[in-house]
Amino acid sequence: MREHSNEMTGKATAVVQDAGAYHRLLDIAARAEVRQGIRQGLEDARKGTIRPAAEFFKEFEAEHGMK
Repeated sequence: MREHSNEMTGKATAVVQDAGAYHRLLDIAARAEVRQGIRQGLEDARKGTIRPAAEFFKEFEAEHGMK
């Protein structure tokens, strides 16, 4: 493993961080994904492209021979 950055692109070839910092980074990424999902759901509701869960599950169960 090289210990210096790639001088051609300016990109690091390796990053070293402690476990705590890595887990904080994972937590930040997870929260960003949750927020994006909420934004998408709100946008779908605004557009009227959602339907009640009961309706979905009734159709899903019928299509897959459940119940």
